[in-house]
Amino acid sequence: MAKYKKIFKEGLAYDNPVLFQVIGICSALAVTNLMMNSLIMGIALTFVTGLSSLVISLLRNVTPKHIRMIVQVFIISFFVIIVDIFLKAYMPAMSKTLGPYVGLIITNCIIMGRAEAFAISNKPIPSLVDGIAAGLGYTIVLLLISLFREILGFGSVFGFRFMPESFVPWTMMIMPPGAFFILAMIMWVANTKLNKGEGEEK
Repeated sequence: MAKYKKIFKEGLAYDNPVLFQVIGICSALAVTNLMMNSLIMGIALTFVTGLSSLVISLLRNVTPKHIRMIVQVFIISFFVIIVDIFLKAYMPAMSKTLGPYVGLIITNCIIMGRAEAFAISNKPIPSLVDGIAAGLGYTIVLLLISLFREILGFGSVFGFRFMPESFVPWTMMIMPPGAFFILAMIMWVANTKLNKGEGEEK
């Protein structure tokens, strides 16, 4: 149990794929103008990362090394197709909004990174936990970015407007530069806190 707790903590915080590994940035910037978009994208990536890591780990001892990457992409593609079909069937508006970014999960550095760094050399259950933790770490960052962007850009949270009529939206917040600015601030705060914590431990 302690081992799983450590893996989960690493994925959520100290080894967060967006904040500290700086991967998966494209989708983090592209879909974070609204919190609902970020939540669905985060759930989709967590689903794919967790299950693909599990399957890759299960097959790690029978997968020939020279086709390892091909097998991994095939497994990831299978789960991405499931997500894409689900969104098109039950959430068509969201599927249209997220557009190509759902398909690009296949080449997301977070998934391939966890497959190569962890799943290929660890047992299935720890690999599943690692994949879920990495996906949830990604989701938390997306939600933080979109929280600031939606409040400042639309005056709402999850589509529910709470700002007064006199509120003037920050147009920049719903544009790509707003995402860069918010992500940079979150990364700065996270890295400052981590470095401070390491300094206190020493």
